[in-house]
Amino acid sequence: MSLLTRILGTLLSSGDAATGDDPDSLRRIAAEFEALPPERARFLAAFTYVLARVAHADLQVDADELRQMERTLVDLGELSENEARLAVQTAVDRAVRVGASDNYLVTRELRRMTEKPERVRLMRSLLAVAAADDSITATESRELTSIGEELGFSRGEISALRFEFRDKLAETKKLENER
Repeated sequence: MSLLTRILGTLLSSGDAATGDDPDSLRRIAAEFEALPPERARFLAAFTYVLARVAHADLQVDADELRQMERTLVDLGELSENEARLAVQTAVDRAVRVGASDNYLVTRELRRMTEKPERVRLMRSLLAVAAADDSITATESRELTSIGEELGFSRGEISALRFEFRDKLAETKKLENER
């Protein structure tokens, strides 16, 4: 059973749906999924926005990060390539335009929609996006820590997940090059 299927089952059974209190970015991205059930569209919107948040942490989103975001949505979100591409374009646009004003709000909603095991998979996806260009910069690392804390992880848990990508950490690469 996929991550999305498990989350959707939880959302559908709880009757959770978009509310008027949702951040603007969440509503706008979810609107791109008009053919999907509202709960699924809302989850995908939040997840895609947070992926874009990581990709834009260093104030640029490169082609490798875009491709990784799209692959993640195809694999975990069970979207078609076209749906994933559209979602990523919309989310990146929102992250670039409004970033700081919606970052915490959207991530808080994503936390509310998921259980801890799903959030672990989400964090690994975020790390993969940051590492897509073969390096997780200090700026991206700080953003990952912020997102991790907003998702309810301790700093130790975030560090353990980041350790899985240690060969991509810019700090680690710098130390290795100095040897």
